[in-house]
Amino acid sequence: MTAPGWMTARPIAHRGLHDAARGVIENSPSAARAAVAGDFGIECDVQLTADGEAVVFHDFVLDRLTVASGRVDAHSAAALGTVVMRGSDDRILALQAFLDVIAGKVPLVLEIKSRFDGDMRLARRVADVVKASPFPIVLKSFDPRIVTALKTLTPDHARGIVAMNDYSYPDYDTCSATEKHAMANLLHFGESQPDFVSWRVRDLPSAAPFLCRRALGLPLMTWTVRNAEDRALSAAHADQMVFEGFVP
Repeated sequence: MTAPGWMTARPIAHRGLHDAARGVIENSPSAARAAVAGDFGIECDVQLTADGEAVVFHDFVLDRLTVASGRVDAHSAAALGTVVMRGSDDRILALQAFLDVIAGKVPLVLEIKSRFDGDMRLARRVADVVKASPFPIVLKSFDPRIVTALKTLTPDHARGIVAMNDYSYPDYDTCSATEKHAMANLLHFGESQPDFVSWRVRDLPSAAPFLCRRALGLPLMTWTVRNAEDRALSAAHADQMVFEGFVP
């Protein structure tokens, strides 16, 4: 599957065009509408609910971004739909409802979150939703197993691997040193076969994304571009940026 041209045509708003100071919270309907108004593609995250639904939310727990607390996957989609995002009137949306807000006016880069435990329920649910959607969508994940599974789950959607040089963060504590090394160097490439690469901007230039871009012609996007230094790195070593904190 070839990555669509829109991925490199316009900058992509990280978790929507959010601005907490104005009550526009990341991954919220308001952030999506602001990105649409600016004609920017949207990058958003999805998490699994207790009843197997995909909701648009970044963290595994509710505490940072909402007035509630606890794990996202301890609640049903309906219950999460009543949770107020901190500092705003927005609620957490199921993926289909989020797509309805965007209505295909701008493209979507959808990141499937993972606990690196082999659980494919979220990937399967996301695939079911996007296969039924006419809107421009690509999928990505930090988890190579999810990217591999998407080849079969939704073969008509481009798939990307999200990666960086260092995985010494709590989110990756379940990964072995061998797995972390493989992810940092894209040693899973033969199995995952991504259509594009999304790399941490402060880790550029790096050998693995350089080779994917130059030798294989895969589009390279960068995350997360927040200032002039990041933007210069992205312009020098990649094809597009996922940005936040400013308007390009």
